Amino acid sequence: MTLDFEEVRRLLPQSYPMLMIDKVTELEPGVRVVGHKAVSGNEGFFQGHFPGMAIMPAALVLEALAQATIVLVRKTGELKGGAPEPGVVYLFGSVHAKMQRPVFPGDLLRLESKIVKLYGDGGAAEGVASVDGQSCVTAEMFFSKVKIADLKARR
Repeated sequence: MTLDFEEVRRLLPQSYPMLMIDKVTELEPGVRVVGHKAVSGNEGFFQGHFPGMAIMPAALVLEALAQATIVLVRKTGELKGGAPEPGVVYLFGSVHAKMQRPVFPGDLLRLESKIVKLYGDGGAAEGVASVDGQSCVTAEMFFSKVKIADLKARR
């Protein structure tokens, strides 16, 4: 199963400039997803990270892996008869993230996420972001589904 940009955008609560996936080329619902981001030198974060040596912030690479996981989880639920829930976001805690290689303008970032476990309103996943077969970031991610109204109530 593949998803184009519009299908990805429909599944994610994020929007420009925080949308970090251009397309999905592989999707096995409940198992794994492979998405891609074409990293452009025109991205706003390159203005300050770093002057003289443009490098994509590792936190944004982790965000891209989290978004790939959201696509996988939402598409899995959709195929089981559910629909993306309005007013719901996924909060991630990342454990054991490792950065091995920087990501530069012009790179095609491959984002692979595999579900380790789903439970109730959350789960665990393992992700690998790579460029040209070289691992850039690996992460074990834990997430939970939260209603935006509940977040606002905590203010």
